[in-house]
Amino acid sequence: MSDPLAFRPDGTHRASSRVWVPEAPVALEYNGLSYAVMMATARDLEDFATGFALNEGLAACASEVTDIAVAEVEQGWVIRATVTGLGIDKLTERVRSRVAESSCGLCGIENLAEVARPLPPVAPHSAVAPTAIFAALTELRDHQPLGRKTGAAHAAAWVSANGTIGLVREDVGRHNALDKLVGAMARNGQVLSPGFVLSTARCSYEIVEKAVRAGATTLVTVSLPTSLAVDRAKSTGLSLWVLARDDEVTLVNDASA
Repeated sequence: MSDPLAFRPDGTHRASSRVWVPEAPVALEYNGLSYAVMMATARDLEDFATGFALNEGLAACASEVTDIAVAEVEQGWVIRATVTGLGIDKLTERVRSRVAESSCGLCGIENLAEVARPLPPVAPHSAVAPTAIFAALTELRDHQPLGRKTGAAHAAAWVSANGTIGLVREDVGRHNALDKLVGAMARNGQVLSPGFVLSTARCSYEIVEKAVRAGATTLVTVSLPTSLAVDRAKSTGLSLWVLARDDEVTLVNDASA
């Protein structure tokens, strides 16, 4: 079978032309050490390397992530970069602990503790108007070329307080899209507040944590949050809007001043 077939309830079918969202293994190496392999879309990888390092605490600012080199290899892609500052200690400790991990189960104690690690408090901020969210939602599709083409890519956007979209990054992974956005903003010398982050993803605790660590003060997602995501948003002072649709959006946590 060369082309996909779309079947209907009445038993008929038709040829279906589809473009699949690109997905490939992307290895992240910092200071010559292998840190992680992510399944990602191989575009804006310099932004990805920067945003990932910032969200992982390997760097405090974009200037601490240098010498970014992207290479396509037989198995996928490799991003190599240099980090400086306090992140070097965390990098070496992470690599050391990963090498020491085993299946004994004891290493899970440290991993569970990582889930509840403290987050920095969110800065005081003004409330976002629902009209700004609706305006951004109306505009978002125009900034999603990969999403329109494949129907299977996530997007993360930075939106100004009046609802104007300033920057968007896309990826097959919702976390990766946010990492790319954070990296692009940092490399451009831009900050995530005032304004808000708009994510097409399910609002998991990881999305909340990445937004907070990147300096966002308000997060808007198109899907519902998990219980832990809500707890983390409330504990840090992140304003959280969810289930954002063209006709309705739900305010879960209002932490605005």
